[in-house]
Formats: sequence, C-alpha cells, structure tokens
Amino acid sequence: MTGQDVQLDDVDARLLTLLRDEPRIGVLELSRRLSVARGTVQARLDKLIARGAIRGFGPDVAPASIGFGVTSFVTLEISQRYGHSAVAGHLSDIPEVLEVHTITGSGDMLCRVVARSNTDLQRVIDRILNYEGILRAATIIALAELIPYRIMPLVLEAAQRPQPEERPRSALNQKERPRSALNQKERPRSGSYRDDTGLSGLTDETRRSR
Repeated sequence: MTGQDVQLDDVDARLLTLLRDEPRIGVLELSRRLSVARGTVQARLDKLIARGAIRGFGPDVAPASIGFGVTSFVTLEISQRYGHSAVAGHLSDIPEVLEVHTITGSGDMLCRVVARSNTDLQRVIDRILNYEGILRAATIIALAELIPYRIMPLVLEAAQRPQPEERPRSALNQKERPRSALNQKERPRSGSYRDDTGLSGLTDETRRSR
C-alpha cells in the first residue's frame, strides 16, 4: 500500500492519541471517549493494524532506564560480496543494535546502538566489526536527546490534510455528454419561439414553409 492510499481522519487521530496516552485502555472505553460505536472502534483498529500504522501494543522502553545510557550512531561500509541481508543477519544477533538502515552516501548502513558506558560501547563496536562482511565503521556518540522519537505530530498533520473531493456525478455526466445531444437540446423546435424581448417569433424552418 502506498502512502497516497493511506488516509487518516479525525477519528483515527483521536483513537491513536488515546492509545498512546493510555495503552491499556479497552475498546469499550475507547468508544465512550470517542463517542462512536464499539464496532466502529474495532473496525478502525483492525484497519490501522492491517495498514501497519499500529505495529504493536507493547511498552515503550527507554534504554537509559534499564542501564544503557550511551547512544551512538554507527555508519558501516560493507563488502558487496556479502550484501546487506547477510550483514543485517549478523547485526540482528547483537542486542545493543536497536535499528539498522541502508543509506546513501559514503557509507552503506546506519545503525543506532546503545551501551552501558563508553567503555562498553567499545565492546559493542568490536562485536559489530567481528564479521568479514563489514569493512569499517565510523561512530558518533550522542551527547543529549533534544527531541525524543515521536509520531503523534505527524499523525495529527496527516489527519488535518484535506481529502480529495469527488466531483458530483451529475457534473461528470454533463461534461461527458456528446456535443450533439447538447446541441439537440438547445435547438428551438419548429414553430414559434419567444426571444429575449418576450415577443413571439418564427423559426427559420417555419419561415421557409410559409
């Protein structure tokens, strides 16, 4: 499904906001808060899950709260002989690697990595490099998190975007009608007619008959 196919409205945005603020809220309470039917809430949830807009209902755990206070971004250059998938398989076995993306530029892959300390980060980097498919790594340590990962401002923006309006069917039919049909409707009938001055007159066909 492409981004153009996915549309959010105000109900979707309010539903997602409630789920973010109260992850343990039930469908019945959601329907009460949103003032919509319970079946509507369930249908909206099912649709958002099917789209991939909702990827889970698990807890959002902060790495620093469980002892991993160092965050770094590691750019990798890999051997094309191994390819991205093989390297990703190696990285997925390292718990401290939270995200991996293929990128453009001088590097091939970008990783978000956490560690317990700077010394522990060296251990994680050494483990990342312990694979023949990775040629070199460049590491940047994050000093402070100014804007944490967020998605709700984007959800609200998507819900406020105007939806494309469909033209009325009557307008489409009028536009698509053959020109001959329009001309036929506009041509005066044989006999008398009334002009803009309100006076009766004769059509050309009637004049010729006379």
